[in-house]
Amino acid sequence: MKFVAFERSKQGTGASRRLRITGRTPGIVYGSTSAPQLIELDHNALMQAIKKEAFHSSILEMELAGQTTKVLLRDLQMHPYKQLVLHIDFQRVDANTKLHMKVPLHFSGQENSPAVKADACIVNHVVNELEINCLPGDLPEFIAVDLSGLVKGKSLHLADLTLPKGVTVVTHGKPNPVIVSVVEPVEEVIAAPVAAPAADAKKGKGKK
Repeated sequence: MKFVAFERSKQGTGASRRLRITGRTPGIVYGSTSAPQLIELDHNALMQAIKKEAFHSSILEMELAGQTTKVLLRDLQMHPYKQLVLHIDFQRVDANTKLHMKVPLHFSGQENSPAVKADACIVNHVVNELEINCLPGDLPEFIAVDLSGLVKGKSLHLADLTLPKGVTVVTHGKPNPVIVSVVEPVEEVIAAPVAAPAADAKKGKGKK
């Protein structure tokens, strides 16, 4: 995915505020052996870009002053209540340095699984993204998860996934975390209706 950036000469709160008034978003590019570089982006184009999943989880091509640099999105600061990007950070990509990133999981086949089709189970996506380590050339845009083999009473764990070549998952001490759980349907028990109290037909009975 490619985007266009422009060189930015002024920095500071006041300069950034004036920049936003003109429809631009201040940003910075850091990393590698080069010094951090101040940039600015067209805000409308940026708002369209951040709606795309690939902008957050893949290597981007930044065109700046006629040159193209590979970067990753590292931070995005949004206004508390306005649809406004206040600041954006990118990191230059070194082809020989491993990346630590979060990538989304794309689920498929759930509706055809025995758990859903035959047993009407509920499928719960416990994890929707994974932290991974890999070289830039091995970075996947997403990791595919096939749920067509799910059965009642069985969960899908990390070890059940087929990871792309060169990708390892950071689990933070959990060797084989649950990715998807299968919950059996709960049978609704309908209580028998409670009979209304009989009319006091005997009221006054016995009086002559």
